[in-house]
Amino acid sequence: MMYVYILKSLKIPERYYVGSTHDLKRRLKEHNAGYSHHTNRYKPWRIELYLGFTDERKARKFETYLKSGSGRAFAKMHF
Repeated sequence: MMYVYILKSLKIPERYYVGSTHDLKRRLKEHNAGYSHHTNRYKPWRIELYLGFTDERKARKFETYLKSGSGRAFAKMHF
């Protein structure tokens, strides 16, 4: 299973991060431990949303969409 997730910063609530992983619990721990350069300064994080995909290709496409301008607008409006 491949997960696409949206994290929300507890330090700066307007800050979100979109990513994907096969192990959601491990990845959240890594973000909160500061292992990711892109998310370290906004930790701690909580999971706002995650979606599971059986097709990794579809998961990657959805992650790419959420990182696009229209995808960010969609996520902001619905999540």
